[in-house]
Amino acid sequence: MLNEIYPQDPVLIVDDESVITDGYELMLNSAGILNTVVTNDSPEALAYIKKNRVSAVLLDLYMPKMSGEEVLSQVAETYPDIPVIVITGLNQIDVAVNCMKLGAYDYMVKPVEVQRIITCVRRAIESQEMKNEYQTFRQLVFNNNLNHPTAFSKIISQNSTMRSIFQYVEAIAGTNKPILITGASGVGKGLLANAIHEVSKRQGEFVSVNIAGLDDNLFSDSLFGHEKGAFTGADASRQGLIERAAQGTLFLDEIGDLNPVSQIKLLRLLEEREYYPVGSDIPREVSARVIAATNRDINQMQASGEFRTDLYYRLQTHHIHLPDLMERKDDLFMLVEHFLDDASNELGKKRPTPSKELYTLLGSYHFPGNIRELQSMIYDAVSHHQSKMLSMNRFKEHIAKHRSTDIPETLHESDTVDFFSFFKNLPTLKTAREMLIEEAVRRSDGNKAAAAEILGISRSGLAKVLKRIEGV
Repeated sequence: MLNEIYPQDPVLIVDDESVITDGYELMLNSAGILNTVVTNDSPEALAYIKKNRVSAVLLDLYMPKMSGEEVLSQVAETYPDIPVIVITGLNQIDVAVNCMKLGAYDYMVKPVEVQRIITCVRRAIESQEMKNEYQTFRQLVFNNNLNHPTAFSKIISQNSTMRSIFQYVEAIAGTNKPILITGASGVGKGLLANAIHEVSKRQGEFVSVNIAGLDDNLFSDSLFGHEKGAFTGADASRQGLIERAAQGTLFLDEIGDLNPVSQIKLLRLLEEREYYPVGSDIPREVSARVIAATNRDINQMQASGEFRTDLYYRLQTHHIHLPDLMERKDDLFMLVEHFLDDASNELGKKRPTPSKELYTLLGSYHFPGNIRELQSMIYDAVSHHQSKMLSMNRFKEHIAKHRSTDIPETLHESDTVDFFSFFKNLPTLKTAREMLIEEAVRRSDGNKAAAAEILGISRSGLAKVLKRIEGV
């Protein structure tokens, strides 16, 4: 039996006839809305709301002791954020208008289609969750605090943008809705997904799968599993990753590479909260929370038809974009120190001391591979290091190599057009040279050696040019 119950706060069902409340409860439970509370007494319903948080209220109008309109009025006045869905057997326009004026979330006249009730309750739950998340986020930002700092301990950062992301994560981690994490390769999307899982306190595992390279058959078999005899070679039943992640988190990395057929299956999984193992016609309930990540521009992909728009919007109910390392250069010192410790311990070497010039050099580099590239650079440098002071040679070689591939020495005609397009009037050679040198010095925080590295000239050569410029 699953211990993870959706939603976090119960749906309160209020009707004086137990046959009706039992029917509504069975209907909601069958749709995966398992956290429900039933009462056949309207004053008892108000007493319950006073002592407990609820996601939504399903309310009948005509009851003894206290009418549904009175209950609605009191709930709307005291707890205006709670969505109240009114269901009644009488089609009276004046009553409907009055209920909506009192603040009813929706008003339905029996008989009501089952799917309409389920859809309405789900929308009400999501609305309430969004309000709760916003309030939590506001409080965290106002206090500038983190309630679960240890969950983010593997993400080395003092950057204000990253801290805002951590606060946002704490506000949304407890819900069951999907999360989309975007960002360039190497920014730490997997680490953030793991942190979300830790903050959520979900009882199940954190299960990760890389979507890249999976065709539809592999995707279905990996995620949903299969029954014995489902296909040739299926000699035994196989548990899918979605079942392994029960009550936990399923992390789908590289979601931008998901093929169109598999996109439909994932959409159904998210919308219906159920799936079919390969070879089975019996649906199974989903209790895992889905987090997806990609380094591709999903917004552009859905606009071009490569990625389903409905799946895109379902995934990005909560969207977190992680900044590039260039946007969080204030984390460089902490990251270098952390990776130096890790590399020294792993390689069994005495921890080397980095020079001050190293931080200036790294600060002038654009890091196309982001944090993963920085980690690789440091591991490489530590593995070659011999003396007490960490040599900068490996860093300089790496940066020179990647700068040369990023900015070609010869530009094609189209490149030069783009490069100079923002100039209304072209600068003179003398002005362009001065601007280039000033920018290199600025990017290297005044460090002449680092500026010379950026410009591809010797330090003495830069000193001569600066002397001529200052002497003009």
